[in-house]
Amino acid sequence: MTVSKRLYQLLSILLLTVFAACSSPDPVLYTIASVRGSAAIGAPKVVLLQTIGLARYLDRPQIVHSSANDRLDVRTNDWWGEPLGPMLGRVLADELGNRLPQSIVISDGSVVSATPDATVELDIRQLDRDSAGNLVLQAQASVTFKGRKPSVLRNIRVAVPAADAGIPGQIKATSTAVGQLADRLASVLVTGR
Repeated sequence: MTVSKRLYQLLSILLLTVFAACSSPDPVLYTIASVRGSAAIGAPKVVLLQTIGLARYLDRPQIVHSSANDRLDVRTNDWWGEPLGPMLGRVLADELGNRLPQSIVISDGSVVSATPDATVELDIRQLDRDSAGNLVLQAQASVTFKGRKPSVLRNIRVAVPAADAGIPGQIKATSTAVGQLADRLASVLVTGR
């Protein structure tokens, strides 16, 4: 074997070793779980949950751990198992259906369609930890009832203490916060205010 061929093989092995060392492990994927709530009656028969708007900093596959102190803390290998907006829509539709058993809740992205008696629009402004370690969900919601003006507008803020400082604790707190958001939306749908 010539010196140049041997050198080429050693360089190839060295480069492969360097690339293998630099590659990150497979990401850990997480999902938001539905949280059961109290059933209520008196909501509109068909409720349409529009596509959920997200603050741009949240619209990424990686989980944003915190946006406190004007700095994003994003976990490189902790990812959402599906895009956050559609996942929130799926979970909220399930939770609203659970809380409003006499209503049919349809997501905007669903292949099922019907004329809604009420439409829910939601913009998620924050969904991460604050400097104290609490999971904070801030949203603006609009509920429009068929044949009635104006819409009911709400600023909603939910803070949930996380069980631990890691991502699993944050995900559990996120599920709880989304459940509390569903409770508040269900209340507006039942009371009309």
